Amino acid sequence: MPLKLPPIAKVGDALNLVSSPALLIDLDVFESNIQQMADLSRRHKIALRPHAKAHKSTAIAKAQLASGAVGICCQKLSEAYPFALAGINSIHISNQFVGASKVAMAVDLARHVSLSVCVDHVAQIAALGTAATQAGVCIGVLPEVDVGQGRCGVSNPDDLVKLIDGISKHDGLKFGGLQAYHGGAQHIAPWEQRQQAAHQSADLTAGYLKHLVARGIQCEIVTGGGTGTVEFDVASGIYNEIQPGSYVFMDRSYGANEWRRTLQLRHSLFIVSTIMSTAKTGQVVCDLGLKGVAIDSGMPLVTSDEHQQSLQYIAANDEHGIIEVLGDKERDRLGERVLLIPGHCDPTANLYKQYVGYRQNKVECLWDIEARGLSQ
Repeated sequence: MPLKLPPIAKVGDALNLVSSPALLIDLDVFESNIQQMADLSRRHKIALRPHAKAHKSTAIAKAQLASGAVGICCQKLSEAYPFALAGINSIHISNQFVGASKVAMAVDLARHVSLSVCVDHVAQIAALGTAATQAGVCIGVLPEVDVGQGRCGVSNPDDLVKLIDGISKHDGLKFGGLQAYHGGAQHIAPWEQRQQAAHQSADLTAGYLKHLVARGIQCEIVTGGGTGTVEFDVASGIYNEIQPGSYVFMDRSYGANEWRRTLQLRHSLFIVSTIMSTAKTGQVVCDLGLKGVAIDSGMPLVTSDEHQQSLQYIAANDEHGIIEVLGDKERDRLGERVLLIPGHCDPTANLYKQYVGYRQNKVECLWDIEARGLSQ
């Protein structure tokens, strides 16, 4: 019999049979999070275009579309391919790109889906416009304006108008509206400070729109926002499309934000890990290290229950996680399984091939993470 890697889990398995480390999705919470965001956007008559970079899974994107999303966002062109192949036909690339290979990918995608992209330089427009026109496709182009992130996007109305004028020179391009996103505001923990940052971004966006109106330029779409500011973005009267992504999972970083009553989002994404060494007093070692969890937003949080409330993940090596035992140090925990909430869901999901969806401690589904590693 040929050697074959066994599956991480099988549908119908008890949760304790899932091989570790593995990404788990609590389906009841996951579905509630999706529905809450869909309901919020529907109440405010705002289009919902979730960001697929958070999960990179076509199954999850389809669940979002089924709840009312108008399409998805991707951050990279290659990331969009699995979604296009799965039949998702409205994709916005919420990022800039440069180079012949990237332009060729954009044109290729535009032959199969309704594609829009971001720009913040006339050279980006010229290269894409020439290629799109030659190929006979039409690509929506949304200039990005800097509304507080200080990363990409033009910073004054005159530069914005230059971009729009550049778009109009190409038959293969269409001015689609504005991209206005303040990523840094998403993780401002105090609710009122986050609200203030979101309002400032909306005010800056309104200034750009006012300038365009004075020039006789109509802006069909104003898109942006994220999980942390979405409750303010939908109520601003400025955005008519929102791009939250992490709301489906709610990682430790988002969980540290102060939340009020508009949304009751909860953690649905966990990593199951097994304690594989108890050789040192006062600590245990689990099989979840840097190759299984991103720590750019802090260490994962061990979920609290009666057995694990005294455990704290304190260090990550390549294949090992060091967990400090704060209480009950005499207990031998070898072989125990722990559930952890990742600090940052996006790069963590990128490390895995599948999600294991469960309900009532039983595996219900296995979802491929088809866009993992696609960062071109």
